[in-house]
Amino acid sequence: MRKNIEIFKNNNPLLFDLILGLATALLFSAFIYFEHWGITLKLLNTIFGVAAIGLLLYIPKRAILVTGFFIGLLWFYWIGYSFKYNGVGFLTPIITISFAIIYMLFFGVLALTDKVYVRAILLFSLSFFEPFDWNWLQIELLFVDSYIGVFKYQLFIVLAALSLPNYLKMKYKDASIFLLVLALNFNSSVAKEAPLKIKLVPTDITQDIKWTKASLKPTVLMVFKEIQSAINKNYEVIVFPESVFPLYMNKNQKLIDILLKYSQDITIIAGSLYTDKGNNYNVTYMFQEGKYEMAKKLVLVPFGEYIPLPKFAQNIINDMFFAGQADFVTADKPTDFMIKGVKFRNAICYEATCAEIYKGDVSFVIAISNNAWFAPSIEPTIQKLLMRYYARKNATTIYHSANYKGTGIVK
Repeated sequence: MRKNIEIFKNNNPLLFDLILGLATALLFSAFIYFEHWGITLKLLNTIFGVAAIGLLLYIPKRAILVTGFFIGLLWFYWIGYSFKYNGVGFLTPIITISFAIIYMLFFGVLALTDKVYVRAILLFSLSFFEPFDWNWLQIELLFVDSYIGVFKYQLFIVLAALSLPNYLKMKYKDASIFLLVLALNFNSSVAKEAPLKIKLVPTDITQDIKWTKASLKPTVLMVFKEIQSAINKNYEVIVFPESVFPLYMNKNQKLIDILLKYSQDITIIAGSLYTDKGNNYNVTYMFQEGKYEMAKKLVLVPFGEYIPLPKFAQNIINDMFFAGQADFVTADKPTDFMIKGVKFRNAICYEATCAEIYKGDVSFVIAISNNAWFAPSIEPTIQKLLMRYYARKNATTIYHSANYKGTGIVK
């Protein structure tokens, strides 16, 4: 069979590299689709993850470029979906191809050399790099549901174990694979659930109607119904998704007063917007014991809530594609809520998948999301995997309420 492969490679070098690159990308992405389809296969995730990393170290240069292109497609084909809600849906395929090209160039760095040890160093270095502040491609994420751990040192060991056979004498070549034992995940998660009865409310309001005037009243009534039901069932906390109130909360005192009244019986966490002096904020409100607090978003979504380019380019893009809307403004530091004596770190959607939120003493996180921007797609699945990745790295339990998909406890 090996001889047949060599013949095929020699006769069809371009097709061979295309097939090899695609196969590598499929191995690199399989764990996402297994999770999306509700399949838990730790052994297969381990084998596929190790195989994908190994292939990136050894495959031909041209195949590397193919791999990067298809990884960009398989992971992020959905990113352009949100543009139609800004009236620029024609950009969707352009954005999709752009991300494929970005990750072709990202992994294309490996194609600068044939030396396996140099590729290993470069791949490890890429695990620290976030193109355009977009951090959803974490190389260690391949092992989040496998027998390999998700820490940097474990990725380093995997790369070393896969690189060494190229430099050892024939009879010792397989010995380096035993290094993989040192990369196994021997530490089970120590995260614990909060000592509170918490209700996480999932909603499924499509993005095309979410911000319409006609949907506002039914949405508000739904929220009130959920709150009353939670009170009747003796829940202590109820959590609603990001922007469940599709309005500037600080401009609606009547709604605030109603929520304050409910908060005498239950703590309410809900997403909304806040405006002040011409600045707009994506925020979480907490209503508790007749008072309320507000947490502003710390980390914005690149190209969604801000443009990660120089100021002149930001203005041009905002004027051309987003009707001149300014970027959201952020908080200066993470916000913690004290709920009945228990501290929770606030996280709004994308920032629940960012390291900044987990700095300091963070045992519990309340995360709220609106994933309807990208329905239907694998976006909620990648988000869940990333939250699991950070939860396990930081021994944190995340309480996540989402519009569309993703509601649940992550640890």
